[in-house]
Amino acid sequence: MIRVLLLIDHSSKFSRRLLRGLVQYSKDHGPWLFYRLPSYYKTLNGEEGILKWAREWKADAIIAQGDHEETGFLKCLGIPVMTQNYKKRSQDFSNLTGDYRGTGRMAAQFFLQRRYCNFAFYGNKGVVWSMERAEGYKKEVEKNKGNYFYFETETLNGEEWSSSHEKLDQWLLSLPKPVALFACDDHFALQVSLACKLNNIAVPNELALLGVDNDDLICNLSDPPISSIALDVEWGGYETGRVLHQLVTKERTLPHNIIINPVRFELRKSTEKYNVANEHIREVLQYIEASFTTPIPIATLTRRVPLSRRNLETKFKNEMGVSLYQFILRRRIEYFADLLFARPGVPLLDLAIQSGFNDARNLSRIFKKAKGYTPTAYQKKFARI
Repeated sequence: MIRVLLLIDHSSKFSRRLLRGLVQYSKDHGPWLFYRLPSYYKTLNGEEGILKWAREWKADAIIAQGDHEETGFLKCLGIPVMTQNYKKRSQDFSNLTGDYRGTGRMAAQFFLQRRYCNFAFYGNKGVVWSMERAEGYKKEVEKNKGNYFYFETETLNGEEWSSSHEKLDQWLLSLPKPVALFACDDHFALQVSLACKLNNIAVPNELALLGVDNDDLICNLSDPPISSIALDVEWGGYETGRVLHQLVTKERTLPHNIIINPVRFELRKSTEKYNVANEHIREVLQYIEASFTTPIPIATLTRRVPLSRRNLETKFKNEMGVSLYQFILRRRIEYFADLLFARPGVPLLDLAIQSGFNDARNLSRIFKKAKGYTPTAYQKKFARI
């Protein structure tokens, strides 16, 4: 039986999802035995206390959170260690890390499709996953000639929030509106939401807000609720189990980085607006967002606005950069992808019909062009646990 010592937090949704994947691997390939040392143990007993416990318990592997402390002292144990990144990646051990720059690019592309010109990033100071998300976001924004604004701070909690949020307030008030703001994670997005409420900045009309991790409790504490990028965390936990298993059994000898990828958007009211000046196109967009899973004849849209078919199609293309047909198709593809992720046991034809596709014959080709995978391959890749 493999014994795994856990030196990581389990209070956040990210950590619980990670542990869920790890436990699932142990059920499939174990059983394994886990023991989690409480966070105060190191404070009370120091590094030597942790080393003593690991030796006496006969731990075969350790999963440690890099956090604000170094984990290099674990090297003397001579057992596999997986480090959850915080300020930097470990040079000694395997890393549980992520495609942070890719997440930033994904956020920027989302806001670009919603026709924003002003883009802001709110980051956690000196933290690798925040810095690299900012880099990916900024690069994509500047590639598309957008205006980019950046602000970072330490995590604001308790007394720190009451005394140190003034600079955040000033930055938010200084941003040109409307602005699309991407926060490094959902906790930081909630800080922005609270600051906007205190400073009468309307979300999403003046500031569209997007976070990362899809922590539904945190996101729904906000008014309006915060949209977020969901990550493939359970798979990361499962892969952590697989890599540690290989290291313990000597099938693998070198450290290995596990990269958790962004997989989809969980859209809530904080990003429901499009940055579109024409009131008639805004009306059409609002109708499409509410109805894209049903047939939408062009006549239905022209009855809602005082525009001819040709005029509507021209103005829509000018505002959105894509045709009406392409826009509706894109929304259906995104919704279909979400269903593939959330309902892996449902037949693909049923999911296609629920997404608004009456004719599913060409869906596989269209989906692969948009996502790079066939629906079946996408489901295997992103609905693995």
